[in-house]
Amino acid sequence: MGKGSGYGKVILFGEHFVVHGAPGIVSAIDSTTDAEVKKAGKGINIKDGRKTAKGYSEEKRLQQIESIERMLKAMGIDPKTGLDIWIGGSLPGFSGLGASAASSVAIARAIAQELEMQIPDEKINQAAYEAEKAYAGNPSGIDNTAATYGGLLWFRKDMAGGADKVERLRVRRPIEIVIGSTGKVANTKAMVEAVAERKKKNPAKYDMIFKQAENLAIAGRKTLEAYDLKKLGELMNENHGLLQQIEVSSKELDTLVDLSRKQGAFGAKLTGGGGGGCMVALTPGKDLQGRVASAIKNAGLEVLSTKIGVEK
Repeated sequence: MGKGSGYGKVILFGEHFVVHGAPGIVSAIDSTTDAEVKKAGKGINIKDGRKTAKGYSEEKRLQQIESIERMLKAMGIDPKTGLDIWIGGSLPGFSGLGASAASSVAIARAIAQELEMQIPDEKINQAAYEAEKAYAGNPSGIDNTAATYGGLLWFRKDMAGGADKVERLRVRRPIEIVIGSTGKVANTKAMVEAVAERKKKNPAKYDMIFKQAENLAIAGRKTLEAYDLKKLGELMNENHGLLQQIEVSSKELDTLVDLSRKQGAFGAKLTGGGGGGCMVALTPGKDLQGRVASAIKNAGLEVLSTKIGVEK
């Protein structure tokens, strides 16, 4: 039996903007999707044992099958290979946490082990990127990169089709965060396509916003490296404002963001594709993290308390 894992993630800066070449900052979190794979008679049989938002597994089922077919092709494996796949782990299946990318990395690693293939992380990352096309259409590559390598990363997509720029960032010590789920399953592919369409129709407005997003990511990197967490939170708040302007937030996300800030979070913003899914709140220290997490739980919503900046 082959086994593999992939990290979940939060994006601190750059949702949607990274798809169009702006830089972004992503952090793996200390929660993973785990997979086990066994060769089977025929077909791809998937058992998903993850804790998920209501309707997540059903919504993603067809995309999941397509993603594995794309993955097998990228790995040079006969698409008719029969596989029994189990998916579990500590990372919940919530939109916005890179759950699809984490599962793709985990499955690719488990398949490689089961079929006795020696595949380096670079190739696993490429296979997961191909798999992500089933979920996101035109993925930036930021999710699968974080899922593969872990840690805190500076990411910039090469728009000419070359190698993406990925740099590992380090912070003084891991930082506590709270992730709150709206409970709504988001369609990342539809959100990415909608932003691209609006950008095409109103280039002047969107070019200005995208430039602001690039400047925020650059400032965010400097702030992280200086470990100025108050300023980092302020920049995250600004980033959420830009995401509101490109119409990818939602009433539910904005409510979670406001709730977290009122409880003392240094900053809060949506994370991922938007339109539902999750928001991330910067909550350094166990006390603040616990206070924000409790407020979200008391509102009847799912919450994950975790850390960013955790090394692989």
